[in-house]
Amino acid sequence: MVNWNNLDTLKSFGELESIKHVNLAEIMSGENGAKRVKEYSVPMAAGLSYNYAAKEVDDDIIAKLDALAKETQLIDKFEALYNGEVINTGEKRMVLHQLTRGQLGNKVEADGVDKREFYLKEQKRIADFANKVHSGEIANAKGEKFTTVVQIGIGGSDLGPRAMYLALENWAYRTGNFKMAAKFISNVDPDDASCVLNSIDVAHSIFILVSKSGTTLETLTNESFVTDALKKAGLDPSKHMIAVTSETSPLAKSDNYLEAFFMDDYIGGRYSSTSGVGGAVLSLAFGPDVFAQFLDGAAEEDKLSANADLKKNPAMLDALIGVYERNVLGYGSTAVLPYSQGLSRFPAHLQQLDMESNGKSVNRFGEPINYVTGPIIFGEPGTNGQHSFYQLLHQGTDIIPLQFIGFKNSQLQNDVDIQGSSSQQKLCANVAAQIVAFACGKKDDNLNKNFKGGRPSSIIVGDELNPKSLGALLAHFENKVMFQGFVWNINSFDQEGVQLGKVLAKRVLAHETEGALTEYAKLLNI
Repeated sequence: MVNWNNLDTLKSFGELESIKHVNLAEIMSGENGAKRVKEYSVPMAAGLSYNYAAKEVDDDIIAKLDALAKETQLIDKFEALYNGEVINTGEKRMVLHQLTRGQLGNKVEADGVDKREFYLKEQKRIADFANKVHSGEIANAKGEKFTTVVQIGIGGSDLGPRAMYLALENWAYRTGNFKMAAKFISNVDPDDASCVLNSIDVAHSIFILVSKSGTTLETLTNESFVTDALKKAGLDPSKHMIAVTSETSPLAKSDNYLEAFFMDDYIGGRYSSTSGVGGAVLSLAFGPDVFAQFLDGAAEEDKLSANADLKKNPAMLDALIGVYERNVLGYGSTAVLPYSQGLSRFPAHLQQLDMESNGKSVNRFGEPINYVTGPIIFGEPGTNGQHSFYQLLHQGTDIIPLQFIGFKNSQLQNDVDIQGSSSQQKLCANVAAQIVAFACGKKDDNLNKNFKGGRPSSIIVGDELNPKSLGALLAHFENKVMFQGFVWNINSFDQEGVQLGKVLAKRVLAHETEGALTEYAKLLNI
């Protein structure tokens, strides 16, 4: 039987709070550091590995984290999730995003259907549609091929798919898998849609409207903006648009779209990159086979996340170290630092994934909790970040844990030798140097030049950023967030915190305001 208890009531957490802290600068110096780098590493799927040598943990702390994992029944709770129990207590729903990329555990039925079969059916429908677009069977009014796909969505309908597209764009160019350029419209600010429309040939563009409910204000507003542009160009919008929505939404059977592909309420927006939300745009941009490889990588990582052995479960280990940093060491933020330009928008996706999931102050039963939960997530690709906010990371008053991501090879693999080393080698040299610099620091009598060190980090390393490794990377962080939510006894799968502002915005537009809201509306000329 699974028990749901607050973190501060657990025996293992009390023991974790009282355990001796480690001196990171000391344990990472000299041969001790070299030994840790070799030993403190866990294999991930798709050739990735999670190295936590530069974290403030030792074998004693890891043992206590393992006890915490067992007392909180993390593997049992994950098993309950993928077997279709109602884990999203706020909305009384199952949580099924893992089913979009593989079958763990038992067959799951809902709404009278096998959900795994439902997701597979939609993937096949999307694949067939994409193949017809690529062959020219589905074309514009003049019988010409579509060359650009534009996704219209916001939040999880934008951040994840956009990050995944950008991550694979260069790889697709090199490998001959680039089918169509993809653009994204998300912000209700008309400058966003206008900028995208000015950069494309609308006559050769196909648009994907993504809205589960079919009522998302920003998305429908942008749809109208795009529809207007198509009409002004003398085009029939219904021949240029498809929808990704739920079967019960107003978009599902509308004549305004070439086709509609379906998702359901059991997959939250920020977890939807492996559903039709990411599947349609990625399949059109790179082909269904590439999207299938992406799903395979995620499925492999999900299997590792079901392993009860902490040393063989990288997502659970990463999650528990994060809990230790947040709830014992008191660190309030985490920086995500990918040393890969392809992952330029990956920190933004993780920001939503983590902060929307675990930014909660009540437990899964709606009761207040007395401990901190999700950290603030931010980040930029290296080496750009080194010339931006690393000053604070190195010498600021707050210690901020760091999550590096690096690859041994670039995606284009056409690098040149400059002063004895390639650009990729220079990039990798920087990430190696930063990890040691943050951990060990440098003593100097001039305090302005003194580095205290003791700044913890981990790194996920792979050979190359490709569809499979990207899928594994995505699933790792999705499962990390899930495990942390389980430890904190919160519901990581609803997002009530985004609703109030939406409600008030509708009141402003309807001129049903009072007090400060009225004055702010006047200030903004509404």
